[in-house]
Amino acid sequence: MKRAEVAPLAIYDTLSREVREVKASDSKAVRIYCCGPTVYRDAHIGNLRTFLLADLVRRKLEFSGQKVRLVQNITDVGHMSEDFEEDKMIAASKAERRDPYSIAREYEERFHRDCRALNIKPADQYPRASECIELMTEAIRKLIEKGFAYRGEDGSVYFDATKFESYGALSGNRLDALKPGHRYEYTEVGAKKFHADWALWKGAGDRREMTWETPWGRGFPGWHIECSAMSLKYLEGKVDLHIGGIDLRFPHHENERAQSNPLIDGANEEAVTLWLHGEHLLFEGRKMSKSSGNVVLIKDVVDRGLDPLSLRFCFMENRYRSQMDLSWSSIQTAHNLLERWRKSYQEWLSHAPEHSVAVAELINAISDDFRDDLDTPQAILKLRSIERSELSAGEKRALFEALDLLFGLKLLELRASKELPDEARTLIETRAQARINKDFKRSDELRDQLAGLGIEVRDTLRGQEWSWRTN
Repeated sequence: MKRAEVAPLAIYDTLSREVREVKASDSKAVRIYCCGPTVYRDAHIGNLRTFLLADLVRRKLEFSGQKVRLVQNITDVGHMSEDFEEDKMIAASKAERRDPYSIAREYEERFHRDCRALNIKPADQYPRASECIELMTEAIRKLIEKGFAYRGEDGSVYFDATKFESYGALSGNRLDALKPGHRYEYTEVGAKKFHADWALWKGAGDRREMTWETPWGRGFPGWHIECSAMSLKYLEGKVDLHIGGIDLRFPHHENERAQSNPLIDGANEEAVTLWLHGEHLLFEGRKMSKSSGNVVLIKDVVDRGLDPLSLRFCFMENRYRSQMDLSWSSIQTAHNLLERWRKSYQEWLSHAPEHSVAVAELINAISDDFRDDLDTPQAILKLRSIERSELSAGEKRALFEALDLLFGLKLLELRASKELPDEARTLIETRAQARINKDFKRSDELRDQLAGLGIEVRDTLRGQEWSWRTN
């Protein structure tokens, strides 16, 4: 079957406040930059929701026949923001009493492992901040030459926010409304011309680790300059789509825009065509934080015997621009559904795939949902309808095989479950026999014994099914 022509992707652009079509400015490939992790700790599932957003964009574009070039940075130096008055990598190094590069490489690998668990396709490049110092210093030199940056009395180099006329267009913040010492930027008393200016390069001072020699003395980069330097270098001077969490809109992306625009040659041209931001994730009604004790990692999901792709499914049941409240119960429900679908697909394999008109229409309808500002909840509803529809087994097989490229849920693969202990396996088999014998009292007793082992048993039309309990 030849798939009908599918529409391109349109997303909500934070800068223009409009839904706009994503296009390749060079007519070759859509150039995407996604802000990556700061590798001083594990990425929690809220961070991973943003990284999944980039994957959904990429899958939709590729599903529509477009080529994509995706770059994602690894911040392993220079991240100083609202919660830290020192580099996050240096703070982690002191806390763990380890070399900061050792910490960075460990958590970088764990980030890639978690992305694999969510079936997030790898970026084309993962430049590290610590390995792009020359790119950053060259960008800073150009900003000084063009009058957008200056050297402060403390030896650091600052961006002059007053020189960028449209500052605040992305976030809605106005320079004259930003108060001195506001929570988004560390302060340098007397060193800056204006309190809202930010450091492009910080003088080393007493710091000895992760510093470099530059024309302005020994020091280290500010947080925002890395993304300007990397995105323009590795995407050849133009970013078609820039992706990040809503928490990065200000100050990180606002400052990045102010830096990047003067670095490109076109007068009054935007270095980034479209800005895409994903909303916050709550867990069981609260923002995830160490103090609340509700930070959830991929490892926590796996340790409960749940498929990490259950998270992917839950994320897609919600719009990326809406704040989402996730729970263990919803993850468990998604896990059970994916397990059932995979078993169904294995049954459909005995039938040849049927690429009917109905199949083509449903594929195009789901693709259109993705096109419409990534309306994944509507797409998921249509995916849910397949299993119990009147379509033939061959049509259902054809749909799953085509759509799994878009959803990325690995619907065609049976997942290896957490191994049952022998005692539990015996109880499950004994309970199945009790059900056959209609000994429901004994069946209930065995269910309670299994619950004591952390195993939940359900009786379905297919027979007895079990899963690891989530609490």
